[in-house]
Amino acid sequence: MKIVLLAIGKTDASYFLEAIREYEKRLHHYIPFELQIIPDIKNVKNLTHDQQKEKEGEMILKNILQGDSVVLLDDKGRKFTSVQFASYIEKKTHVVNKRMVFIIGGPYGFSETVYNRADEKISLSSMTFSHQMVRLIFIEQLYRAMTILNNEPYHHE
Repeated sequence: MKIVLLAIGKTDASYFLEAIREYEKRLHHYIPFELQIIPDIKNVKNLTHDQQKEKEGEMILKNILQGDSVVLLDDKGRKFTSVQFASYIEKKTHVVNKRMVFIIGGPYGFSETVYNRADEKISLSSMTFSHQMVRLIFIEQLYRAMTILNNEPYHHE
């Protein structure tokens, strides 16, 4: 199984980029991982929030392959502890054949078509984070899950 994190818009802050790259490098030791970035939509000033979600949704769906397991990172999704998330990932490695795609939506969330395509939703927190920060938090939690599954000393309880 390959894990893909699909996100809209580039990461501007160098400190986030550096940390994201570090965890990406660490992850490759455990599992195939790819961060795919969908470019920001141009001229959003002329679009309503719903129109922006629809355009982003079209671009998201173009990056999903047939047979992908699609998980939205959504504040209304299922919540996990780090250990529960590790167990979730382990179970998915036994049932997902090709790609498990986690998606970070745009600033206004997901379009209805993306919600309809999703297999499930998970939440990283009840709080709201910047989209750049969510990338780092997700990648760190995925790395943490891998260390938990391999009984390595990164995670402490």
